[in-house]
Amino acid sequence: MSASAPAAEHDHGGHGPRAHGAHRHGHQGGHGHEHPTAPTRVLALALALTCSFMVVEAVIGLTSGSLALLADAGHMLSDTGALVLALVAQRFASRPRTARSTFGLRRAEVLAAFVNGVALAATALWIIVEAFERWLTPTEIHGEALLLTACVGLGVNALVAALLMRGQRDNLNVRAAFLHVLTDALGSVGAILAGVAVVTLGWTRADPALSVLIAILVALSGWRVLRETTTILLEAAPSHLDVRAIERTILDSSGVASLHDLHVWRISDAFDALTVHVVLERGAHGIEVCQDVAERLRREHLLEHVTVQPEAPPPDPLVSVRRDRDGAPIS
Repeated sequence: MSASAPAAEHDHGGHGPRAHGAHRHGHQGGHGHEHPTAPTRVLALALALTCSFMVVEAVIGLTSGSLALLADAGHMLSDTGALVLALVAQRFASRPRTARSTFGLRRAEVLAAFVNGVALAATALWIIVEAFERWLTPTEIHGEALLLTACVGLGVNALVAALLMRGQRDNLNVRAAFLHVLTDALGSVGAILAGVAVVTLGWTRADPALSVLIAILVALSGWRVLRETTTILLEAAPSHLDVRAIERTILDSSGVASLHDLHVWRISDAFDALTVHVVLERGAHGIEVCQDVAERLRREHLLEHVTVQPEAPPPDPLVSVRRDRDGAPIS
């Protein structure tokens, strides 16, 4: 993982400037190539804690009759999915590409995230439907079990967040999991409020009411995951990159007359790629132009995986000149 990886230029001499190409490939932060072991250990421990308490919360939610606990368990499912995806990213990012998988297996984490997003959306819908039924027909809830479990859940979220806090500064996958856990802590707070309302006021409708709020958090998490993964799977330009600005950068590069077939897309998390064909100005050298374009894209847009294909300028148009019998041109 090196942002300063040198460019590799490919020069197929003897075929004119059209055959020259420049390719720069590095890795932006977040793939964990340098020190994958430490983030993997942290993520594995956080996953064990989250998954274990998710099961406990779901069981107590069923036995106590609390929909808020079940909703929070559903939210912890999103944390579990995020942590699994982070672990998958750590594993697959370090694997070399193969003859069949020329980008490696980076898209595996995207597909898993898409499935996770669909599951979150379905979970949120189920919680809302169940909350509506319980609002109309309140059920008995063991408030003490709800309150105690929600408090323990908040403590587990705090512990997992503390584990991830140090690693999230230097690793994009860990940072994403850290943000998931912080969001889930709000779900635990909602369950605590529901427990307080049931224990002190006997208001059982507080449980389905706050369950809807937790379901909204779950739905928002699912929507973000689906939006990001769908964008990657459809190979749309990453939202943080301005394609028009990238086009201006290329056109402003020395020796570039025009461009076409500009493609910017995301292979996987934090792995953006660009390919473009540039038409050279007369007298410009293909390799030098490609090196300049690749360097400007790296410096101004943080694009490391760049492939630039130069093309020779079109030939001058032929002009027919009329001449007299002596060969002198006729004006």
